[in-house]
Amino acid sequence: MGFAVDFAYFAHEDQIYRRFGQHPPTDFATMKAAFQRTFLIEAEDTIPLKTRSPAFGIDEWASGTLDRFVAWYAAEHPDTVAILVNYVFLSRCLEQAPGMLKLIDTHDRFADRQLQYRPFRAEPNFFYTDRRSEALALDRADVVLAIQSEEAAYFASLTNRPVLLLPPAFPVNAPFAAPSRIARIGFVGHGNDPNLFSISKFAHEWAAGWTSDRPQLRIAGEICNALGGLDLPGVQLLGYIDHLSDFYRETDVIVAPMLMGSGLKMKVGEALSYGVPVVGTELAFEGFGAEVSAHRCAGVREVKATILSLQADATGIAALTEACATLFARFNATAHRSEAELGDLIRAAVPSRPYAGSRRAVVSPPERMIQTWPTCIRSAGCVVMDDPGLGRLLATERLGEEAARAARYAPERRRWYAESQPPSATISSVGALHVAFSPEWIREKRLPREVRESAARAFRDVQPDWTTHARRIGGNASSFDLALVLPSYLLTASRAVAAFLIEAATDRAHELTVDGIAPLSLSPGYAFDAERTDLTPVPAAVHFSSAASNHLSADGTVLFLTDDMIGRIVIVNARDGENIGS
Repeated sequence: MGFAVDFAYFAHEDQIYRRFGQHPPTDFATMKAAFQRTFLIEAEDTIPLKTRSPAFGIDEWASGTLDRFVAWYAAEHPDTVAILVNYVFLSRCLEQAPGMLKLIDTHDRFADRQLQYRPFRAEPNFFYTDRRSEALALDRADVVLAIQSEEAAYFASLTNRPVLLLPPAFPVNAPFAAPSRIARIGFVGHGNDPNLFSISKFAHEWAAGWTSDRPQLRIAGEICNALGGLDLPGVQLLGYIDHLSDFYRETDVIVAPMLMGSGLKMKVGEALSYGVPVVGTELAFEGFGAEVSAHRCAGVREVKATILSLQADATGIAALTEACATLFARFNATAHRSEAELGDLIRAAVPSRPYAGSRRAVVSPPERMIQTWPTCIRSAGCVVMDDPGLGRLLATERLGEEAARAARYAPERRRWYAESQPPSATISSVGALHVAFSPEWIREKRLPREVRESAARAFRDVQPDWTTHARRIGGNASSFDLALVLPSYLLTASRAVAAFLIEAATDRAHELTVDGIAPLSLSPGYAFDAERTDLTPVPAAVHFSSAASNHLSADGTVLFLTDDMIGRIVIVNARDGENIGS
């Protein structure tokens, strides 16, 4: 539309990803490339996933930090013509943006969302509210954006604000090509509840009576972790895949057996964008304008029956593929018309303001503050990336509770970098700061071990998300076992971990390998403390080893890093003969 756009990333749902053993899918490099300025806003409060009330109040997931950021931004950039907020439950911050055109991108309907869980005898673990609360949120906007037509009609029944249909336009990644027969069907998705309940039920239905002459069901993505050790005939779990294009090219038909959920089913649009025909339930195709029976299946049995009826029917497969191509083209045409309509609406709402056209504001480079190792700079943006002049990004300062609750929002953050060579001087502690470590530590071990150990020593005193005490219950010169209590999420799924032992006597740091974590039936009885209420302690035993060390001290502290969570394990000397369950 020609407007310069700033992006404020509120790291709200990152908590939920971590709670379920998933890595937040945050891509700061893409943020930097797509937007004029990018800001990172941490949530200082724990998101409640349960409520004693029949439904959440509309502002129970709102954030004072987000409100203060919007107030700060509005004062710093008064020429901003419009503000868009994702989801109704974050709508309160719109009250801090006077003079701007206020937009809510709803994405989903949240009123009565909890009722969808009842057939599955499960409890919701995301936001849900009632119609009155959802209407209150919509009334805060000047324009409401709906991702699909059925929800647009629903929102229009709640508010007198204009509701604009704005579905996403999908790129054309590959042309449609009808296979001659169906040998492999596929499903790819995130490990959320709608995906888990739907594909689990379909997988069991598909496996019933399966024979080798029937198509193979291949499941890919985060959903495979949620499915655990699912082992069924005719079903293959691929896990994470490197290239979506390869997965779709090797799949004859995508299945979308969705039994719950709201919004638009992106998995349907993505499959169509790669030219792969889709068979799914009526719910899966809600918002796509489905016309053929293969897109209006009543449930998983009908999805299965449709696939089997088409398996060797080249004419039927060709007809399905043509119907998918027609549906996809029509959907994208609607999306492009809606985008143009939104552009006209924004321009019409701000006639007195000069139109920016395609001009892009110049953002000053961050000011360099400290030149010691680890290198530290201070900047107002949040693009958490390596720097060609400074080296690998190690950590970014977080606000901390006191700063987060300050009257005026402060966007500046300190960051620490390191080059590939170990420092020549002794590294002092950066202190008890709130920081977020970069993926370099956890998933991409790109720096030499000596550098990583020196950096761990520098960050040994940072504020942890959780702290626990542990007793050494075994070991030798290069390994040891600890009995302790850990956050329960560490036992529920495999995850990337980085760990460093900081020896008490020498203050040296040793990088450790976590060889295994096992639950204990008895609690060791040691203290556990966490800043966040969603971290539940459970008894466990952890086996550590270090290939590079000739001797590991029995005393010290383990810096335990998982994704962007920080744990501190303090090893204590137990009395001889003490029972670990005492």
